[in-house]
Amino acid sequence: MRAEASPVDFSPSGQSDPRKPEVSPIVGSPSDIAQPAIVPASGEEAEVLHASIKAGSVAQIVVAVIAVVGLIYLLKLVMVTTLTALLLAFILEPLVSGLSRLRLPRPAGALIAVLLTLALAVSLSYFFYQRAVDFATALPQYSGKIRSTLAKLRTETKKIEDSTRSVIAAPKDGPKAVPVEVQEAPALSRVVSQGSEVFLAIGFIPFLVFFMLTWKDHAMDATVRLFTPEHRAKAHRTVGKISSMIRSFIVANALVGLLNAAVSSLVFWWLGIPYFYFIGVISGFVSLVPYLGVFLALLPPLTGAVGGLNTTSVIVIFVTVVGLHVLTMNVLYPKIVGKRLRLNPLAVTLALLFWAWIWGAMGLILAVPIVGATKIICDYVDSLRGLGAWLGD
Repeated sequence: MRAEASPVDFSPSGQSDPRKPEVSPIVGSPSDIAQPAIVPASGEEAEVLHASIKAGSVAQIVVAVIAVVGLIYLLKLVMVTTLTALLLAFILEPLVSGLSRLRLPRPAGALIAVLLTLALAVSLSYFFYQRAVDFATALPQYSGKIRSTLAKLRTETKKIEDSTRSVIAAPKDGPKAVPVEVQEAPALSRVVSQGSEVFLAIGFIPFLVFFMLTWKDHAMDATVRLFTPEHRAKAHRTVGKISSMIRSFIVANALVGLLNAAVSSLVFWWLGIPYFYFIGVISGFVSLVPYLGVFLALLPPLTGAVGGLNTTSVIVIFVTVVGLHVLTMNVLYPKIVGKRLRLNPLAVTLALLFWAWIWGAMGLILAVPIVGATKIICDYVDSLRGLGAWLGD
């Protein structure tokens, strides 16, 4: 017997019979049914999440910067040696290229250039050492003048000290404290260790210069190939511009230093300063140190002229040294290096402070080329162009 289908009863309002259970239709695939509904986060939660991500990124950047600074400090000897060798390689590159044009193999030309540099360095070291010994030997002749000058300063200082002590002295009642002086034993082993490390690093410089000159083309091509093909042209231009900047910087320093040394030596000779040629060369090249050079360049002539020091000599020395420094830093440098090295004074000052703190005296020498190369790299990287604009003038 066949069962008959129950008729569907609709109410007048168009709804199903309330006596029968209501079944919802199944819409969608089984995967849609299994997944729970995703409720979008509110605007406040999104802002908190975005702020947390941003804070985490900033913290990672700070940690990375601290790690890089610490690594640079730990690798001081290696990096200073490498960068010094790189500067010497740029200085000797024109000589090696000239020998290569004469059909001399590049390794032979690099060897000749390095040997000539070593011979020049030894000769200059011996010459300046002898002049320094002569100057130190002649200095006691002016001991009377030095003692009288120091005695006057000591007398004035004593008067100021006594007057200050009489105003702020503590009451004399009660037992007096016994001063205790603690003297630290000289760390001879540490001095010897540091000296041996420095001499070892200096011994590596000729070999580094030789290999940098010999493998120059290979090193440049290998450096460019480290980048993806679409960025190799930009990397090649960046490396070329950095090389041109460093070469211009070295040539400018050499020319300006020779000019300062020549003018200073003539003025010191006219003033009758002993060993004027030795003092003039030191003062002329020390004056090239940005900002601090003007103070350091005054020490050699003032020390040399202490025997016949008078008001006119001091004024002439100050005018000569300060005038040369201002002329070279504000006129000659912009003409020679300005087209390839455009840095604002604040960036240069901060770079000198940072690299002098990290690497000492060598940091003052290497600071300007480093920050100049950094600016060139920033100018060619889209994400760093803001920093390049800040470093520029």
